[in-house]
Amino acid sequence: MLILAFDTATDRATSALVRDGEVLGERASKASRVLADADELLREAGLQEADITHLAVGTGPGSFTGIRIGLAAARGVSFSLGVPVAGVSTLEALAAGAPGAVPVIDARRREVFTLLDGPRCLRPSDLELEPHVVCVGDGAIRYREVLEEKGVDVPPDDSPLHVPWARHHAALARDFGDGGAVEPVYLRLPDAVARAS
Repeated sequence: MLILAFDTATDRATSALVRDGEVLGERASKASRVLADADELLREAGLQEADITHLAVGTGPGSFTGIRIGLAAARGVSFSLGVPVAGVSTLEALAAGAPGAVPVIDARRREVFTLLDGPRCLRPSDLELEPHVVCVGDGAIRYREVLEEKGVDVPPDDSPLHVPWARHHAALARDFGDGGAVEPVYLRLPDAVARAS
């Protein structure tokens, strides 16, 4: 099984090529480069698009536009290659890269997306965590001061633990099927809708 996995829900888009659990290559860049990154990964591995058997895509939560880019790319590639797709929570993938840590993604509007008793959107000051729990993700970086005042530990800003690496999406992917059936996880209305209300 050769899985092309990618996630564009955060500012650090990632892509990976994974064959039977072995990471053949991985990239971190911008959402707009995800397909170019995938092409480079294939070339470096000496493979072609036709070798891809499955796709795994990040479903969020995160940037509304970023999630839409990733899902559109997954649906397009799935349709053109005739391969199945599995959606994977960006929060769960982030948590998989830092076992025992709490994933915290910047939700803008002075809020964060996190995975506690399920995916949630709340203010960083409302996070109720035990002292010395580790928080990872771009939200943990942005709200480091608030979290550290609560006794929470946040790795250095440049730590790879803050990135939802696509290799974890490939490892977590289940229930592969029609790309059009993969649903995004937003946890709240997009900014444009919220402002219009």
